Amino acid sequence: MLRNGTSVSSISFKSVVCTPRPLTSRPLMFCAAAIVIAATNFADARPDTRKMTCAQTQALIQSQHAAVLSTGPNTYDRYVRQFGNECDWPEVPTAAAVPTRDGQCRVYRCQEPVLDFPN
Repeated sequence: MLRNGTSVSSISFKSVVCTPRPLTSRPLMFCAAAIVIAATNFADARPDTRKMTCAQTQALIQSQHAAVLSTGPNTYDRYVRQFGNECDWPEVPTAAAVPTRDGQCRVYRCQEPVLDFPN
């Protein structure tokens, strides 16, 4: 019994048939435009050290504690502050040089220490 006094057996259920709507060109164009815009934004997401001065590169790393930077057309790496805890154990910040607009710039990246003791 339902609250209004009718029994469940007296209610007739119509069969529901769902037919998919055909896609029109407007939603397809919108999705395609969104994918293109997202792809172009992701391409510019990594700062390029070759377009920055050394001071700008070092300030960016200091302000963000760690940053993934492009250093060439197909090269990039993660650079960190010299004194911080951005490296996972057993890695430590080691000096590296990156190309900048005003020459080579000294920055730091995480690397495992090389323990070569002379025999």
